[in-house]
Amino acid sequence: MANNNKRRRGPSKTSAIVALCIVLVLTLVCGFLGLNGMKLDGRGLYKLLPWLPTTDAENWPASLPLGLDLRGGVYVEYSAEQPAEIEGDYNSLLDATVSVIQQRLTDKGYPESTVSKINNNTGLRVEVPDVTDPQALLNLIGTPAELSFRGPDGVEFMTGKQVQTAMPALQDGEYVISFTLTPDGAATFAEKTRASIGQRIAIYLDGQELISPTVQTAITDGRGVINGMGSQERAQTIAAQIQSGALPLDLTQQKVDTVSATLGDTALSTSVLAAMIGILIVMLIMIVRYRLNGVVASWALCIYIIVLFFLIAVIPGIQLTLPGLAGIVLGIGMAVDANVIIYERFNEELRAGRPARAAARAGFKNAMSAILDANVTTIIAGLVLLIYGTGSVQGFAKTLLLGVLVSMLTAVLVTRFLMTRFIAAGCEKPSLFCGGVKLTENEQEVR
Repeated sequence: MANNNKRRRGPSKTSAIVALCIVLVLTLVCGFLGLNGMKLDGRGLYKLLPWLPTTDAENWPASLPLGLDLRGGVYVEYSAEQPAEIEGDYNSLLDATVSVIQQRLTDKGYPESTVSKINNNTGLRVEVPDVTDPQALLNLIGTPAELSFRGPDGVEFMTGKQVQTAMPALQDGEYVISFTLTPDGAATFAEKTRASIGQRIAIYLDGQELISPTVQTAITDGRGVINGMGSQERAQTIAAQIQSGALPLDLTQQKVDTVSATLGDTALSTSVLAAMIGILIVMLIMIVRYRLNGVVASWALCIYIIVLFFLIAVIPGIQLTLPGLAGIVLGIGMAVDANVIIYERFNEELRAGRPARAAARAGFKNAMSAILDANVTTIIAGLVLLIYGTGSVQGFAKTLLLGVLVSMLTAVLVTRFLMTRFIAAGCEKPSLFCGGVKLTENEQEVR
C-alpha cells in the first residue's frame, strides 16, 4: 500500500493529458496570432493591464518597434559644448538638451525617435525612423526653441528674447531659479505680475508647458526667483532652458547617415530566414538526440519565442535591430543549452536504473546549479554592455538580457511542467528518452 501511494504522487494520468492539451491549444493559438497578427487597441487586454502601451488598432507582431537599421531613417551624431554665457553643471545641461530634442521630435510627429548620449557623455546620437526629408529633420533639431510667457488668460505677453539670465540658486535651503530680464522685458513683466498676483504665469517651451509658478508679488526691477524646483538637477535643467531659449548646449554636427527602408526590409527578411532555419535544425537535432525530451524542448522553445516577441512588443524602450536579433538568437542558444544540461542529467539517472519520475526530479535538481551559473554570467555581461555600450551595442544587450531571463523561465518552469506531465501521462519507458539503458523495465520496478 505504501508503494502504491508513493507511485501516485504528482498529477494523475487524466489531469496530465488535459494539461498537455490545454497548453498545446494555447501554444497553437498564440503562434497563429503571432504569424497572422492581433489587433491591439485601447480595449480588452489593456483595460486589465493599463500599463501596456495603448495603440489605435495596431497589429501585433506588425507593431514590433523596429530599429533604424531595419525600418530605415536618419541618424545624426553631434558633439556638445557648453556656451561660456551659460552656467551650470555640464551633465545636467546635456540631460536638458536630450530632453528638449526628444520632446521636440515627439511633438513634431516622431514619437519613436531616440536621443542618447555618446562618447563618454560628450555628444549626442539622434535616431529617427521613417524620415523622408533628412534636411528638414536636421533643421528641426538645430532651430532655436520657442520660449514664451503666458498670463493667466493663456495669452502670450513675452518671449525668450526678453530673458537676460536664468540660473539655479540656493535660497533658504531650497533650490530656486534666479532670473533677470532685459529693460524691455522688465517693464512688460512688471505690468503683468502687478495684475496677476495670486495667479499663475506659465512658461512654455516649443508649445509645451515648462513650468507655471504662482505670482507672489509684483516684480518691478526685472529680477526675480522661481521656487518649488525640488532638486538641484531640475533647477539647472529648467534654468538652462529658460536662459537659452534654444538648446542648453551648442551642438556641432559630426556625422549624418540615412538607411533606406528597402535595405532594412532585406536585412530583416534574410535575418529572420536564417534564424528560422537555425531554429528548425536545432529542433531536429534535439529530437534525434533526446527523443521525447527533444519534442518537449522544441515545444518549450516555441513558447519561449512567442513570449519573447510579445514582451518586446509591449515593453517600452526595446527596439528590434539587427544586433538585437543576434541577441535573440543567442538567447535561444542559452535556452537550448539549459535543456541539454537537464536532459543529460535526466538520461544519466535513467541509465543508472531510476524510474522516469525520480530521474526527472534528480535531473532538474542536478542541473540547476550549472544553468544558474551560465545564465548569471551572461546577465552580468549583458548589464556591462547595457551600461557602458552605446547605440547598437545597447540594443544587443537589451534583447540578450530579456532573452536570457525568458529562457530561464521556460527552462525551469515550462520544460519541467511539460516533462513531468508527459511522464505522468504514461510516457515512462526509458527507450522513449534515451538508449543504452541496461536494466529491463521489470528490474526497474523491483529496484
